[in-house]
Amino acid sequence: MNANSCDVIVVGGGNAAFCAALSAAEQGLSVVLLERAPETEAGGNSAFTAGAMRVAYRGVEDLRVLMPDLGEEEIARTDFGSYTEDQFFDDMFRVTQNRTNPELCEILVRQSFATLSWMRALGVRFQPIYGRQAFRVGGRFTFWGGLTVEAWGGGPGLIAALRQAGQKRGIEIRYQSRAVRLLTDGVAIRGVEVKTPQGRSMLFAPAVVLASGGFEADCEMRTRYLGAGWELAKVRGSRFNTGDGIKMALAIGAAPAGNWSGCHAVGWDFNAPEFGDLSVGDGFQKHSYPFGIMVNAEGRRFVDEGADFRNYTYAKYGREILRQPGHFAWQVFDSKVLHLLRDEYRIKQVTKVRADTLEELAGKLEGVNAAAFLEEVRRYNAAVMQDVPFNPNVKDGRGTRGLAIPKSNWANTIADPPFEAYQVGCGITFTFGGLRIDRQARVLDQDLQPIPGLYAAGELVGGLFYFNYPGGTGLTSGAVFGRLAGQTAAQDLPALRRQPTLGPLLPTPSLA
Repeated sequence: MNANSCDVIVVGGGNAAFCAALSAAEQGLSVVLLERAPETEAGGNSAFTAGAMRVAYRGVEDLRVLMPDLGEEEIARTDFGSYTEDQFFDDMFRVTQNRTNPELCEILVRQSFATLSWMRALGVRFQPIYGRQAFRVGGRFTFWGGLTVEAWGGGPGLIAALRQAGQKRGIEIRYQSRAVRLLTDGVAIRGVEVKTPQGRSMLFAPAVVLASGGFEADCEMRTRYLGAGWELAKVRGSRFNTGDGIKMALAIGAAPAGNWSGCHAVGWDFNAPEFGDLSVGDGFQKHSYPFGIMVNAEGRRFVDEGADFRNYTYAKYGREILRQPGHFAWQVFDSKVLHLLRDEYRIKQVTKVRADTLEELAGKLEGVNAAAFLEEVRRYNAAVMQDVPFNPNVKDGRGTRGLAIPKSNWANTIADPPFEAYQVGCGITFTFGGLRIDRQARVLDQDLQPIPGLYAAGELVGGLFYFNYPGGTGLTSGAVFGRLAGQTAAQDLPALRRQPTLGPLLPTPSLA
């Protein structure tokens, strides 16, 4: 490999990109990974996550393959249960209202365990998600919602492990290197144009893997595709995910796919910065709402906080918050559940009020109709089914009776001081629309034929998620399709090298 050519170029610097690069390098290929961010902000959205990865497993023996550090005492006090492929399929089809691409979904589910096992062999460590996915009830932890495994050290730990694996395998990582144009002769990919602080250059390769994220950090694209008001959302993760890979591919005739008006968006601290802050990570999220209530500026509840496990509602409730007057909500809890609040409620950078009476609390909820809030709490408290036992580890059926907007599970009265409330807005994680790929992660053109030499993985793949998202599936998807893209590029490379150059490179548009 020389400075301006290699076998495979990977555009992106997150989990999907590294999995693609490592997969290609395993086959003996020379790989250059182009990371748009400086090294201090590298890792894409992956670095901002808690590192949870949804994976199908049959029981604790499968988990021991992924987490060999699991001890007998830990196993004895924990009900890990199982999460079968059928359950994974059911969750994917249920939350996407049966719209997930069945071929891509099958690859995601069936390859989830094998891919995490492969990552473990590369040096990525995993651990159980205690505290966020399992609570101690009767001296025993029980995992729920199909989400059991996270990367050691969260997203930053995942990226650090993948980067170390890449360096061991000779992958060249170029920071502050933004791919701004795909080079093509009109049929096949020939490389990319790269913009760096030193200027522009051409990097040539017969295979390019796009893994540079969605368009969530581009407020113009958000408003164009997601709709009016989305320019007001905060970006949970990387400021560099502005849809570059999608734009470059569409410019040479790639086919779009998926839910272009949909996205993963959550409750996010109302006063969080415009983009993610790596020093805080995902701490601005506020995901314990199933144990309290959420009210808007009119003092009214507007969603069923206990409709399902948090894993299956959090990614769509950000949109609901954005729709409320003033684009905010307050999450309200009383002392009965404060011990269940996730660690993110205890960070310093939090918009929080506390009071010893409901009347005092109502006066502290900025922007909220205090009288209407007190009446809403009165109605809610009267409707709680207090005869049903509360259990945070299962859908306990402890709901409400007679409310226009019910609470289906985990309903507790807001009655015991002290009271706490947290103001949240909408934080967008990633967008659901992207590029159309085949079963081998090849990008398809608008005639649904593979574009020779072009592959995609991660957030910019369209067709997997619609309307909603099962928690922890994003990192798994990026890893599965990243690994697949690298394998397919290696498989295709002999034919790509034989592909005759049909003429000069075409003057396709550049992003910057």
